[in-house]
Amino acid sequence: MLTREIIKKIRRIEITTSRLVTDALAGQYHSVFKGRGMEFDEVREYIPGDDVRDIDWNVTARTGVAHIKKYVEERELTVMLLVDASLSCHFASTNTLKNRLAAEIAAVLAFSAIRNNDKVGLIFFTDKIEKFLPPRKGVKNVLRLIREILYFQPQNTRTHIGRALEFLSKVTTRRSVAFLISDFIDPETGPAQEPAFYKPLLIANKKHDLITVTLNDPRERDLPNCGLVQLRDAESGQPFLLDTSSRIVRERFRQNYHQTLANRNRVFKRAGVDHIDVHTDRPYIQELVKFFRQRKRRYR
Repeated sequence: MLTREIIKKIRRIEITTSRLVTDALAGQYHSVFKGRGMEFDEVREYIPGDDVRDIDWNVTARTGVAHIKKYVEERELTVMLLVDASLSCHFASTNTLKNRLAAEIAAVLAFSAIRNNDKVGLIFFTDKIEKFLPPRKGVKNVLRLIREILYFQPQNTRTHIGRALEFLSKVTTRRSVAFLISDFIDPETGPAQEPAFYKPLLIANKKHDLITVTLNDPRERDLPNCGLVQLRDAESGQPFLLDTSSRIVRERFRQNYHQTLANRNRVFKRAGVDHIDVHTDRPYIQELVKFFRQRKRRYR
């Protein structure tokens, strides 16, 4: 049920993010993504100077004459938002919860897409697919996405990013622009202790234009000195004691954060995936603008 307070919060995000799209990201989305998708048109005979990677070997073998595939720019794109709904994303040491930050970023990306007449869909996941909203156009669809990210109550609490990426490949047959929004706190590991989502990440990025958006909070980096504290793991529910007055404990906590960050960035780089780091205690729009500008320079 949509209460007046829920409607008010959704409306506030709509106003804020619409203004950011107009003021800060005007034209950025279009110049980076519009036309990046290509669809097959026809085959024609090879002409010296054509890209050999476009050769259609089946037609070439059948006719005995080299032919290449010809593509045309897609008129519209599909934008998929994969949003982490696990309990670790319902956390903040500042005024902004991670899931609220995820909702705002998703709204900025969705409003940018519909301004260019593109479709936007949502995959909401924990360690299972919690909800799937097929790609659609229009402001009404974007408002529904925001509402789901903010107020949908997932059945599970843990995270399985690989499962969400595998689902993406099943439900989207054509190439899409996919934003994976998560804190990437995923306990699943694969060979050589690499994250279990590495292989699905690699596969999904070959089929789609995949961008990861990492949600960060300062308390994941630095522990305050407040004595012996009983904590509970958000996803497993396991309680534990932590002596935050110990300088060694605080330093190990910080080292572990930086090691995790380095490993995560290494995985993104190996998979060839672009990524954006956003923080609950900093303006996220600067990171989005930086990302769009970097992509724009790359594709000139």
